[in-house]
Amino acid sequence: MKKAGKKVILDAKGMERVLSRLTHEILEKNKGAEEIVLVGIMTGGVPLSKFIREKVLAIEGVEVPAGYVDITLYRDDLSRAGYQPRLKRTEIPFSIDEKKVILVDDVLFTGRTIRAAMDALIDFGRPKNIQLAVLVDRGHRELPIRADYVGRNVPTSRNETVDVMVQGNRAEWKVLLNESTTGRVKP
Repeated sequence: MKKAGKKVILDAKGMERVLSRLTHEILEKNKGAEEIVLVGIMTGGVPLSKFIREKVLAIEGVEVPAGYVDITLYRDDLSRAGYQPRLKRTEIPFSIDEKKVILVDDVLFTGRTIRAAMDALIDFGRPKNIQLAVLVDRGHRELPIRADYVGRNVPTSRNETVDVMVQGNRAEWKVLLNESTTGRVKP
């Protein structure tokens, strides 16, 4: 059996640079921050959306409404998951009607999480549009979904995982590429 390897794709400074670039791209495409709202996908997208919100405030002087969405009940694999799903909170304390919703997540893989998040958002209103910002796009799409803003494209095998560590102190944030030793496909 081969030993699993871990490779640092982004360290804390690299993540800050990438998220700053994503923020500038979002502001440029939307001609400022006036019509945008941020919605992070639980759990990894939430701290990333908070970072982007702080950057928008620093750059534009605008406090963008921000919230987060739990997609657990919108997953398409609940009936065959074989486990009791753990519900988290969804908090979108503002109207998304006619707003440009920037959906934020850490890793884009098959596209199923994003589809579930869009279904959840539509329950809250009718946005002008939904744009997707992801820190890492690792490929292997199963649905026709693509990100509007990508921090880093990381080609992976289906036996690898991308772990985004964004809990706690930002100086310790990092993104790891892990090779599986089991040969089991991990999302």
